Amino acid sequence: MASLAGVMLQHICDIEGHSDTALYSATSKQNKLEQVGRELLRVAQILKEPKMAASIMNPFAKHSITVKSLNDMTTEERFSSLTSNLINLLAENGHLTKTLSITSAFSTMMSVHCEAVPCTVTTASPSDEATLSELKTVLNSFLNKSQILKLDVKIDLSITSRMIVHIGGKYVDLSAKTKIQKLSKFMREVL
Repeated sequence: MASLAGVMLQHICDIEGHSDTALYSATSKQNKLEQVGRELLRVAQILKEPKMAASIMNPFAKHSITVKSLNDMTTEERFSSLTSNLINLLAENGHLTKTLSITSAFSTMMSVHCEAVPCTVTTASPSDEATLSELKTVLNSFLNKSQILKLDVKIDLSITSRMIVHIGGKYVDLSAKTKIQKLSKFMREVL
């Protein structure tokens, strides 16, 4: 696990990389990874709200007003000093637009830390709860006991039926679209 985290850190660069790497290091030392991870998800949620985005992300707003709005937000949300300091640092240095990419990169590092295995399942139509539950059970059976499934379900009408599964580094395409494409290719080769 440590080597995988090291590889992840080597690939992240620029402002986002320096900020989230420093934050990850600080939160790890203070044993507050999960807390700060939850807080950053909340920050991302808040910054996507139209009213907040308009006031905080506005490049024409006075710097002092933006910083005060952020201080008010971090106080109201009762964020830890680590999260509050990161947000204030980004505001003071004019890097608020990078906040969402920093939270995303931190989330990726947290996934590595928690041994989360990303899995994307694309289906042709929405699945009911029973099907999703059975799918989760099957996918979890491929994981080690220490690993956690991080499932993302998407819908793509172009695959016609069945599903496409990406889990970890593996890929399984059970879609009718792919079968039709293979059959068409075979038919062209034969004829």
